[in-house]
Amino acid sequence: MNYKANSVEDYIDQIPEDRKEVIIKLHKVILEHLPNGFESGINYNMIGYYVPHSVYPNGYHCDPKLPLPFINLASQKNSINLYHVGIYAKKELLDWFVSEYPKYSKRKLDMGKSCIRFKYINEIPHELIADLVKKMTVKDWIETYEKSLKK
Repeated sequence: MNYKANSVEDYIDQIPEDRKEVIIKLHKVILEHLPNGFESGINYNMIGYYVPHSVYPNGYHCDPKLPLPFINLASQKNSINLYHVGIYAKKELLDWFVSEYPKYSKRKLDMGKSCIRFKYINEIPHELIADLVKKMTVKDWIETYEKSLKK
């Protein structure tokens, strides 16, 4: 689902009623555990957590006008999705997440390259997401991102 929002609050106002509290809680968990230096707002028509231009002036290589994305949170048609580009760029982080997931959920992990899909929205493993979010600092993310560009 594609929402046209100008702020996190505007995004939340547009999503279905049964998902609002779930998104609000997940957003709060992310904000509470997000390392210093990241900012949140709307990025790619989703709730985004990114490295601002004031910290990384080059921005995102695909569109330098955009800040460097790190995590996005979205309400999609059949799931709530968490997009974590650090998982895509750093295999050790992906391996850690995949091995930890069964400790927090009895559901099968539904995942794409950087996308973690939660179809059972009342069973989101918030503690695991909190641990995932704090695993990379802004400095770590920029270094990982720049290494992946050079490949």
